Amino acid sequence: MIAIPSISRQEEKLADMLQQYMLEQGCNVMRHNNNLMAKSNNFNNQKPAILLNAHIDTVKPVDSWATNPFEPVEKNGAIYGLGANDCGGGLVALLHTFLMLKDKKDNLVFLASAEEEVSGKNGIESVIPLLPNIDFAIVGEPTGMQPAIAEKGLMVIDATAEGLSGHAARNEGINAIYIAIDDINWLRNYKFEKVSELLGPVKATTTVIQAGTQHNVIPDKCHFTIDIRSNECYSNEEIFNILKEHMKSKLTPRSFRLASSHIDIKHTFVQKCMALGKIPFGSPTLSDQALMPFPSLKMGPGKSERSHTANEFIKIDEINDAIQTYLQLL
Repeated sequence: MIAIPSISRQEEKLADMLQQYMLEQGCNVMRHNNNLMAKSNNFNNQKPAILLNAHIDTVKPVDSWATNPFEPVEKNGAIYGLGANDCGGGLVALLHTFLMLKDKKDNLVFLASAEEEVSGKNGIESVIPLLPNIDFAIVGEPTGMQPAIAEKGLMVIDATAEGLSGHAARNEGINAIYIAIDDINWLRNYKFEKVSELLGPVKATTTVIQAGTQHNVIPDKCHFTIDIRSNECYSNEEIFNILKEHMKSKLTPRSFRLASSHIDIKHTFVQKCMALGKIPFGSPTLSDQALMPFPSLKMGPGKSERSHTANEFIKIDEINDAIQTYLQLL
């Protein structure tokens, strides 16, 4: 998989390879865009199912790779290459768990999804209407095989402060940058009241700012971008309305669709994890969970801090241990 580049929205060749592999392993594969789905062989559409999901796309490689990111290297019990940790290890572990159980356990669904890294419309969101009745999902993101029972959501807001242009040498005009600064300072210091036990507070960060045409013109517009990481205590719409109430700039959300997700700690699967000594936690990173309308948790081999970094790797033992843990839990 590592040797076939599969940057988000460019996954076709990897999907071709994986589809052929799954067919050779006796799976009845359905393909939608670059997403691949297979059901266990004795599947009953009248009963709820368990979904096993991981994604096939990767981010773009950073410049500081010591080796070719698309040339997998095995060294000291680990495999190095782009996507090894996020999310190749989890995908391979869940796929081989599915292959071991597809003739033994009814109502399992394996889904290799595309466009996860960009939350693309042709990824899991396009497949969900085609899925059978899903009761619960495991998302194979790298968590050190600990159950992430909550994850933060994401909302990106484009903001525009509007002033009035004028000559910088005279006391005229209304500087849009100063309006934006007031709003950014308010946002920086505002504390959202509801704090999650698992995910902590909502985090709002200004990440991009653009203004001005030349040095001697008072800018009449200042554009800035806000990155919001929500907890399960607020919907993205609620957070947007709080900001809109307090900020003077015009706010435009790109989407409300990537909400925070969580599953009850009393859920059967979570309790089984805890019985095996696993420790539930809240994850700050986003995954395809955000688009799932059914209970799910994130649990996979590897470590989140390796993701999106140069010289990314997964340990072979981590994959093998993950398969055995998935088998035991399922």
